[in-house]
Amino acid sequence: MKTADPELMRAINRFHVLDTIRRFGAISRVEIGERIQLSATTVSAITASLLDDGLISTRHEGDLRSGGSRGRPRVMLTLNPEAARVVGAKIATNRLVFTVTNFQGDVLANLTLPVRVDRLPVDVIADLVEDGVRRCVLDAGLALDQIKTVALSLPGIVEHGTGRVRASSIFRDTNVPLKEAIVQRLGIDTIVESDANAITMAEHWFGRCRDCDDFVLVAIEESLGLGVMHGGQLFRGARELSLTLGDMIMGSDPDHALKLSEVASERAILNGEHNDPQIRDAIRLGQGMSRVRGLIEAGDNRLKHAAGRAGAALGIAIANLVALFAPPRVILVGSTLALGDHLLDPLRTAFARATPESLANVAQIVIDEVSDELWARGAAAVALGELYGSPWGTTGPARRSYTDFSNAGTRSE
Repeated sequence: MKTADPELMRAINRFHVLDTIRRFGAISRVEIGERIQLSATTVSAITASLLDDGLISTRHEGDLRSGGSRGRPRVMLTLNPEAARVVGAKIATNRLVFTVTNFQGDVLANLTLPVRVDRLPVDVIADLVEDGVRRCVLDAGLALDQIKTVALSLPGIVEHGTGRVRASSIFRDTNVPLKEAIVQRLGIDTIVESDANAITMAEHWFGRCRDCDDFVLVAIEESLGLGVMHGGQLFRGARELSLTLGDMIMGSDPDHALKLSEVASERAILNGEHNDPQIRDAIRLGQGMSRVRGLIEAGDNRLKHAAGRAGAALGIAIANLVALFAPPRVILVGSTLALGDHLLDPLRTAFARATPESLANVAQIVIDEVSDELWARGAAAVALGELYGSPWGTTGPARRSYTDFSNAGTRSE
């Protein structure tokens, strides 16, 4: 019988202890053990190490000298917010959003730079990211050498371990070594993550799924992203690839396989309406779908049909996700939600029709119109999760290195 790797188990237990303290605030060792089913000896050893490392601190409740209680005071454990600071960022086609947080995820500063980045060379985008990080850190009253990690999120398919962006609407090129470019400029450990995974972490840490360790998130924007949280951990594919929903096949004929993105992305809904100067300006400002909603309500039936077709396709896609994962909750986020019921009514109708009867009451669909700052804070949460010591993803350890990701190379630890 094969036994577990002791080092791996220690790292897993350490992560669970830190994450429990984060989630429940001031908490005793006994309560930690009860919540994550670890022995008192194991919890004591881990918390002693965390105290030595300065990652947590103690607080006493019920001091005998107060005369108001009997027995020894309870020793409560809390995170040390000053243990580390990280920067999270959301890179979108028309803006860069940054946030600085402390070790427990409290926001110290936010910064938004409204700039069209999707037509710029990679080096220029990396320069803008560097400038944004430096300015946001300064706004937080910190120096760059006080930042432990920078975590960037953007739409597309990302190799989490290497920080290479296989494909993204942000970049003209494929297989962009974004992590390498940022490390060269800042000299700080850098993580690159899909924006769907970042906002999935934000929902789990700060948002609508703080009470839920298993859920699916669909990001509906120019790209259609997918985040899957399982057992409190992000699910990643082979080579730690992020997930995408836009490539899901919705139908086919002998000559063409129809992808969800060809029906339900913002580009598909607009279908050439970029020639309208008002829509072009609205897109540059990140308000394209708000403009489309206004045109629909003014009587534009072509756009109304496109929005309804997109909603119906998304409803079928979400029904497929429910059939695959049976999540208790499906979170919908993203700028396309600005279409309101023109998108959501056909989505709900198609979802109800497509969901198997045996799963009809399993998943709750939650609409969450989150701010840009929460996406960036989610990227910061990805960085913090790794600082907490999470050593695994669903497909294996979270921090890996590979020889050549452009080919089917072998892995080297």
